[in-house]
Amino acid sequence: MTTLTQTKDERINIRLEASAKATLERAAQLEARSVNSFIVASALQVAQKTIHDHEVMELTEADARSFLDALDNVTASDRLKAAMAEHKRRVTTK
Repeated sequence: MTTLTQTKDERINIRLEASAKATLERAAQLEARSVNSFIVASALQVAQKTIHDHEVMELTEADARSFLDALDNVTASDRLKAAMAEHKRRVTTK
C-alpha cells in the first residue's frame, strides 16, 4: 500500500490583536482542531467562495432566456463573418 505525503512548505505570517487570537483559539477548541487547521480551513472556505462569486455568473431563468434570445438575433458584421471564416479555415475538429 502506498502512502501519499504532501509537504507543507509554504508559510503565511499574520499579526493580530489579542482579542482576535483569543476568538480563533476558542473557535478552534470548540471544533477540536488546532488553531492552524481552523484558520487554514476557514480561510480556504472563504477564498473558494470569493473566487466563485467573481468567476461564476448565475442568471435567473428569465435572464438566461433574454441572453439566449439576444444571441439568436445577433447580426454578424463583415468583420465577424471574416473572423469566423478564418477560424473555420485554421481550426479543425475531429
